[in-house]
This record gives sequence, C-alpha cells and structure tokens, in this order.
Amino acid sequence: MADLEPLKVKVWGDFACFTRPEMKVERVSYDVMTPSAARGALEAIFWKPQFDYMIEQIDVLRPIRRLSLLRNEVKSKAVEASARKGSLLTIEDDRTQRHSLILRDVAYVIHAQVRVRPGVGEHPAKFRDQLRRRVQRGQCEWRPYLGCREFSAFFGPPEDGDVPIAEGNALGRMLFDLRYDDKAGPRFGEGTPVFFNARLDKGSMRVPQELYEGLLASKRSR
Repeated sequence: MADLEPLKVKVWGDFACFTRPEMKVERVSYDVMTPSAARGALEAIFWKPQFDYMIEQIDVLRPIRRLSLLRNEVKSKAVEASARKGSLLTIEDDRTQRHSLILRDVAYVIHAQVRVRPGVGEHPAKFRDQLRRRVQRGQCEWRPYLGCREFSAFFGPPEDGDVPIAEGNALGRMLFDLRYDDKAGPRFGEGTPVFFNARLDKGSMRVPQELYEGLLASKRSR
C-alpha cells in the first residue's frame, strides 16, 4: 500500500464548517478539513462496501478565512410516526437562533489510499481507477459537502497551479474519526471519537496512518 501513489482529489466551495465536537451549542469550525470530512467527500463521489479510504494528507490551497453567521434553526426533528398521529412540528414554536463560526472560500487537495477489506479478491487498482474516472467526469453517488450538508462542494482533479499555502502552525487536537467497539456506548451504532494532534506544515496536514489500524478493525467487527 505504501508504495502506491496516493489518489489526489480537489474539493472546494464557498463555505465550510468542520464542527469542533467540544462546542455543544454554537458551531465553531476547525481551521482545516478533518480526515473524517475528507473521507466523507470521497465516499460521496465513489463508495463500495469492499474497501475503505485512508486519508494520508490534506493540502490547504487558500488562506484560512472565517465568517460569523447567526441563523434561525429548529430545535427538534420532524418524526414521521408522530406526524401520522397528528403531532406536527410547528416551526414558529420551535425556532431558535444559533451562532456559527465557519470557513469561507475554501479549497483542499485530499491525498488518500484505498484499502480493500479482508476476504475481498479485487485489487485496489480497480477501485482507484473507478474513483479517478468519476472525478474526471464529475460523477458522484451524492453531492459532496464540506462538513455540513448545506455547504455543498465542487470537486475535480488537481491542477498544475494548485499549491498549498505557505503557512505552518499547530492546529491542536482534531477529530480523526469514530471507532466502533463493544465499549462505544450504551446504544448500538454509537462511536468513540478518536483525536490526534494536528499540525499544518507548509500548508499540508499529515494524518497519522497508525490510527487506521484500530479504526478499520472496529469496522470489520461490526
């Protein structure tokens, strides 16, 4: 796996919000796209149950800019079973204002590998080529988004002029992904968040690959 050239996919958009989980009420974005958000963007373009994406590196192509928003949101979700019984969600009674500190005018290059799951006979090159063709054609399973679904993303192959910004600093503890195991929580499907100390070095953030060993093992055991 290590001797294969990483897949490179460019994603960009007007807005992004990679929410810090420690913020309970207000949404505050990390400064850089998280590995789990990068994986989600690739899965939106092409996904099969036979393999997993392993994010190796994320390049930041544009200066980190922030935007403060105050939006009206609803506190509850509409439930079909309740609606059938006549209990409807009234937006006027359930509306609240929430503050969000998001990113604007973002662009990233995602470096990733494909790892096939145990028992799968296909070579990783098969899935790598399928992803490349979809990126070239602009095809996707569903529209990729940048952290929040309302912040849709454009995608395509990197261009010659796409170089990381000349910036380096510590980003602090960043969410890597969710690990699922017997101790994940009282309900099925609850995951344990895994963090790592992220750092931006000349506009690029490297993802520790040893974190994937426990993560992929937990997926296989489910």
